[in-house]
Amino acid sequence: MSSSKLLLVVVIAVAVAGTAIAFSSLGFGADAQSTEKMVTGHSLTSYFTAGDVVDPEHDSAPLKNAVVDPDKYLREFNYGRVSKLPDGTTLREFTIVADDSKTLEVSPGVFFNAWTFNGTVPGPTIRATEGDLVRIHFINNGTRPHTMHFHGIHAAEMDGVFEKIAPGGQYTYEFTAEPFGLFLYHCHIQPLEEHISHGLYGVYIVDPKEPRPPADEMVMMMNGYDTDFDTENNFYTVNGIPFYYMHHPIQIEKDRLVRVYLVNILEFDQINNFHLHGNLFNLYRTGTGLTPDEYTDIVTMSQGERGILEFSYKYPGQYMFHAHKTEFAEKGWTGTFLVKEK
Repeated sequence: MSSSKLLLVVVIAVAVAGTAIAFSSLGFGADAQSTEKMVTGHSLTSYFTAGDVVDPEHDSAPLKNAVVDPDKYLREFNYGRVSKLPDGTTLREFTIVADDSKTLEVSPGVFFNAWTFNGTVPGPTIRATEGDLVRIHFINNGTRPHTMHFHGIHAAEMDGVFEKIAPGGQYTYEFTAEPFGLFLYHCHIQPLEEHISHGLYGVYIVDPKEPRPPADEMVMMMNGYDTDFDTENNFYTVNGIPFYYMHHPIQIEKDRLVRVYLVNILEFDQINNFHLHGNLFNLYRTGTGLTPDEYTDIVTMSQGERGILEFSYKYPGQYMFHAHKTEFAEKGWTGTFLVKEK
């Protein structure tokens, strides 16, 4: 066989092998941790990964014991139990329970030891108004020490770093909601990557005293799951379940303002991003200002970064949103908006 024909055979064999890997669901095993695989997908771009690849893109079977209900999580805000103090201050009280013993489904047929706040990954979205007194009754029902660390301004003893709460223990966090903006909370016990990668995190929103303009508001938490524990994510998601919003498009109205509270909590990867198709958005980084920082169709964030995205669609139809990192999109971090007439 001539050298040119031999080269052609090798190229075809590699292409076929890559395609087979891309469109099959591979089992988990120790061998996968040390063997690189070539994966191709929606953009026809190839990349190599040492992690297992499970591709549920075409599997819309409902999850029986999911880490979260993404439809419910998307637009659910927990304002707490509201009362007034003698000085007129609004008090918002929340009860948050940590657990590390649940085995929950993160993708069809894939179960994971999820560590949860109030039983879900992500935990509940806590929401207050600037100046409110926030009181968190924290209960550790887990088998390990846990805490809650809130981003924002508060006293040192409310920081959730040094006061480790032992299994069965309780603690009360109390602080004034300030400044207004988009924040997050997470467990802050070492090894920190273990507690975050297992799911102990959530969104914390502080509204300005003068409310933002009315909008269709939704929360999007970008995360991932390392289901074979090799410090490389096997799944990437927005709101907990890979590909969920591909099978269940988010319905929005044409010309109506949409406000997305976007937070990145992804572990093991240096960056994550969000790209919107057929449109641009006003970006308010950290949400601590009322003037947009940028008008764009993509934002890139490292872990813990966040921003408020505001946009409206001019034309009806179905539009994708996804990570503009091909590997992340093809392992689950992709969805669609279905824009409808009023």
